Amino acid sequence: MSSPTQTASCTALRLLALLFLLAALLLLRQPLFGQPPTTKPATQTITTAPTRFSVVIEGAPRGTAPDVLLLPGLASSRDVYAAEAKLLTTHYRLHLVQLAGFAGEPEGPNATGPILSPVVEQLHQYITDNHLQPIPVIGHSMGGLLALMLAQAHPEDVSKLLIIDTLPYYGLVFNPAATVDTVRPQALAMHDQFIAMPNDQFAAAQPLYTNRLVKDPEGQRQVSASSLASDRTVFANAMLEDLSTDLRPQLATIKTPMTLLYPYESAQGPVEQVTALYTSAYATKPNLQLIRIDDSRHFIMYDQPAAFDKAVQTFLQSKP
Repeated sequence: MSSPTQTASCTALRLLALLFLLAALLLLRQPLFGQPPTTKPATQTITTAPTRFSVVIEGAPRGTAPDVLLLPGLASSRDVYAAEAKLLTTHYRLHLVQLAGFAGEPEGPNATGPILSPVVEQLHQYITDNHLQPIPVIGHSMGGLLALMLAQAHPEDVSKLLIIDTLPYYGLVFNPAATVDTVRPQALAMHDQFIAMPNDQFAAAQPLYTNRLVKDPEGQRQVSASSLASDRTVFANAMLEDLSTDLRPQLATIKTPMTLLYPYESAQGPVEQVTALYTSAYATKPNLQLIRIDDSRHFIMYDQPAAFDKAVQTFLQSKP
């Protein structure tokens, strides 16, 4: 039987790997903004185009079906949700986001300065401008952190949250007693090493990281391709911000109903200890439901697509 220390170490390795290489598809759909009108149906009215992310809208025409906002994770393309989107577009109008600088998207203003909080404010502006309040939000990993930040800063924007394998503070993988201050030296060292890594070494390291994030071979290929297509500086800066953000003090104030999906593999150790990582991290969050997805790594949508779809459909059909 694995000890608590071994379990924590295994989980930490997986989460540290995802901090470096959370990614998805390299082959992107064309962004909604800046494209000829004929490339997408005229199903939306945009008054202010965001600069820190692009949005592709798929599904039913405006006003005929519920809207849903989907946020991918660190270095991920919106196409991490591509398979699920095909199952949802008949009955929903999907707003598929991709951050500037990730997976081939031009870096724009994300090239310098803070990223997460400005993205949250532009998400708020996008929701407000398009009269989407309140909207269900689905977020994977760092996208889940952004969703939580949005619900905390602008609770009127979000009707309910589906968070996929996100911790409110990733420093917990270093030490259950970790704080932003104690982890910052390690986070800064990781940031600097990540930027300094030669391209050939970075590319050669992909299999080591991706097999910790996703079991599915095609998913592994897509994760690697997307991380290689991301701007390294934006990638590293966003990772550092992620490690410097602790939402646990604000969780009690986030009243928005939330479902958390988290993966489990037997190699991680006793299931009770893995579950405890998430339950303790979110101990103060009201209106929370946890759902474990077995035989999966971080990218649940690739490893267990049927279970993922069931969870998404249940979430969307539930009342806030």
